[in-house]
Amino acid sequence: MSASSNPTPLLIVGAGGFGRETAAAVHAVNAVAPRWDLLGFVDDDPALAGREFEGVDILGSVDAEIAARPSAHVVVCTGRPGNHFSRFAIVRRLRLAPDRYATIVHPAASIAATAVIGHGSVILAGVVATAQCWIGSHVAVMPVVSITHDDRIGDFATLASGVRLGGGVAVELGAYLGAGALVREALTVGAWSLVAMGAVVTRAVPPAEMWAGVPARRRGTVEVPPDVAGREP
Repeated sequence: MSASSNPTPLLIVGAGGFGRETAAAVHAVNAVAPRWDLLGFVDDDPALAGREFEGVDILGSVDAEIAARPSAHVVVCTGRPGNHFSRFAIVRRLRLAPDRYATIVHPAASIAATAVIGHGSVILAGVVATAQCWIGSHVAVMPVVSITHDDRIGDFATLASGVRLGGGVAVELGAYLGAGALVREALTVGAWSLVAMGAVVTRAVPPAEMWAGVPARRRGTVEVPPDVAGREP
């Protein structure tokens, strides 16, 4: 049966800015061809229960609402510079099968036929992903990001709006690149590292370090929680 006659039920985890942007992307997808039946947001903040964003209700807590809807697909939309581990922690806690996770690609993104995108990832409007790039699972790619040939984006990474990657860049597990960051070709941005907004990265960034500036330099370390470091979700 076609997606238009049987849209897939969907829950968005997190009703913050990223979750609301994802809801808007879902609406844009459905305007082209109905694909998702967006049931609502789920969020563990009790103050949000019963509210509405983007015309979508906040249903209640994450675990209870997902358990109550076993046929629904899920996309986890959390993470910010102060806590870019949250998406990893939620996915590990939920222990859902990979095929329960939805992949959302805004219709205004330009994705090459040879690009690969993993489950649970969100690609927002204006993103360009060119030849032979690889985007892992549960990756957040914000608006107007450029991912060029042979780039590899690790699981749980976040590319904030306007990030530009040269060819052959590797962004490792859980790294966070702030808005407008530029990364020179063939460099590696290490796991759980944090690159500040507007930084120009001309050297490899080691794991769990904070880099900022033009050119970017080490500014400190990232305190990776013990239950995250070195673990799969």
